[in-house]
Amino acid sequence: MADRTLCTRESLTSDLTGLGLAPGSTVLVHSSLKSLGWVCGGVPAVVQALTDAVGHTGTVVVPTQSGEYSDPAGWQNPPVPESWWQTIREHMPAYDPAVTPTAGMGRVPEQLRTWPGAVRSAHPQVSFAALGARARELMEPHPLEDGLGPDSPLGRMAGSGAQVLFLGTGYATCTAFHLAEYRIPVSSRMTCGAPVLDASGKRVWTQYTDVALDERDFTGIGMALEQAQHVTVGAVGTATARLFPMAEAVDFAAEWMRRHRTVPRP
Repeated sequence: MADRTLCTRESLTSDLTGLGLAPGSTVLVHSSLKSLGWVCGGVPAVVQALTDAVGHTGTVVVPTQSGEYSDPAGWQNPPVPESWWQTIREHMPAYDPAVTPTAGMGRVPEQLRTWPGAVRSAHPQVSFAALGARARELMEPHPLEDGLGPDSPLGRMAGSGAQVLFLGTGYATCTAFHLAEYRIPVSSRMTCGAPVLDASGKRVWTQYTDVALDERDFTGIGMALEQAQHVTVGAVGTATARLFPMAEAVDFAAEWMRRHRTVPRP
């Protein structure tokens, strides 16, 4: 314990401000809580530091994805027997923004999605949650067939001057790069399914098509982005933090993909 760094809400806010996060900013945050050090107050203090840094006119957004709200035929980690598929399609509870937990996103997104005043988008698999002045306008609507595309919350963030913040995470999970996949002609589409609530509040299993996402080259794209000096790197607590403008990063990633993704990827 002696070699760990003690962080407080105030020290984290100071670090975030020093990195370049300013009042009025909209920021999409990817985070690793343990990378920050020992945080006095735990996860709530991290959320408070983020909202303190952007102020009452800013907005903090986190990915709140729930990938298990999908067609069991595509599950791999772990797969389930084919004999179960139809039962799962018929009985899995509908996605509910207020109830459905995040999956694999970490403790900070799960905390923020339940924070008083937070707004979560309606997509059953690739939702976001936002807290702050622009939360509702950024989160709604969230079309099924444009999960991470131009008409999604991600697209609206990119079009409104948002930044991306990594707190101890890397480019392999950079959600913003997925927006670039909607801009390149070789991106293939796939059929998806999920349990949702219809307009009357009834649970239904629905199918839709969307871009087949592929993050295998995201680390390489991020390294190239950083080499082009579009990224501010610093420390927040003990975490290596990165802050960069989303629209510029998406443009860079799309151009990179046009050069390197020349055929549809399986």
